[in-house]
Amino acid sequence: MTDNITLIITISLIIIFSPFIAKYVKLPTTPIEIVLGSLLGYFGFLHDEHLFDVVAEFGFLYLMFIAGTEINLKNVISTPLRLIKKVFLYLLILYGFSLAFSLSLNLGNIFIVLLPLISVGLVASLSKEYGKTPWLELSMTAGGIGEVASIVILTITSAALKYGVGLSLFQTIMALIAFIAFMFIIFRAAGLIFWWFPKVSTALMPHEDNKEQDIRLSMGIFSLLIGAMLFLKLELAFGAFLAGMFIPTFFKHKHELPEKLASFGFGFLIPIFFIHIGSSFHLDALLIEGLVYKAILIAFVMIAMRVIAALVFLKNLSFIDSVLMGLSHSMPLTLLIAMATLAYTAHSIDTLYYGAFILAALFQVISVMIIIKLINNYKLKRESS
Repeated sequence: MTDNITLIITISLIIIFSPFIAKYVKLPTTPIEIVLGSLLGYFGFLHDEHLFDVVAEFGFLYLMFIAGTEINLKNVISTPLRLIKKVFLYLLILYGFSLAFSLSLNLGNIFIVLLPLISVGLVASLSKEYGKTPWLELSMTAGGIGEVASIVILTITSAALKYGVGLSLFQTIMALIAFIAFMFIIFRAAGLIFWWFPKVSTALMPHEDNKEQDIRLSMGIFSLLIGAMLFLKLELAFGAFLAGMFIPTFFKHKHELPEKLASFGFGFLIPIFFIHIGSSFHLDALLIEGLVYKAILIAFVMIAMRVIAALVFLKNLSFIDSVLMGLSHSMPLTLLIAMATLAYTAHSIDTLYYGAFILAALFQVISVMIIIKLINNYKLKRESS
């Protein structure tokens, strides 16, 4: 009982004081929450607890949901074909770099999957920090496509590691294809209904809403898709991400809704997820020989390959904005940790590389957040002069 009280009080204090510390040291709040989680976990103020794990998992799913609300599917579909081709070229370059790096160092096949992972979860937190800039808007569009590809690969790889190559893997792939086809039909059907009967959207989410119908419906869509993914035994993050995309795509008259949803998430649930991530990394692992070097190498390669690949967008963005966009995709924290954990459980990577990937994920978040801050400040100063 005493341990749980300490856990609750510690989490509460981190949530309360992280923004003040972040403001004082002039860093984004997210890395502060991760570092505090790691330090206080090391000194015993945070410990493994089922409820802590569950709330953190829900925070991760909510983060993916918020990331989805940043993407209007209609806008993505209307994206010029030339830009879509560049997005696929960008992804192709990432996987090309990953393949070359993994083969040149004789690493396992799992590294080919791990290194190019893209997650827009932290891009959503960047949007909170820097607003809707051109590089962030393109980052969300390209990242949304890249995340769907990453989650599909994550789902298939997870099944392959768990069941091996056989009937179970085939069933998982078929379930994933069926789900994607079903969601395509749902999106098309909803689009037609709202087009023929535009009053339906305002009836579901009225402008004058004193019963919080918009929040209720959003949470209902979120929960339904999470439930569907649980039933199909697919990656829950995929369902959460698609649920978020539903909001701006069909309820664009509720401009304030994504902000309302994000305020609750970033004020409570999402910080708990980042604190949990920090507490899951044991500082004793830093003493393993070669771990820090491998973590820095992995982090450097993952950041460099994204920055180089992002230069394909030079005709759409300035050089600085292209670099910023590449950096914004260099923090696949959640997917990287999830995939590394699956690989470690399946004995595809050893303890050294598992710790290296966890540490690399943390290095990436902290270093990239700082680099983006510095580059953005330089850009603002240059524009104002």
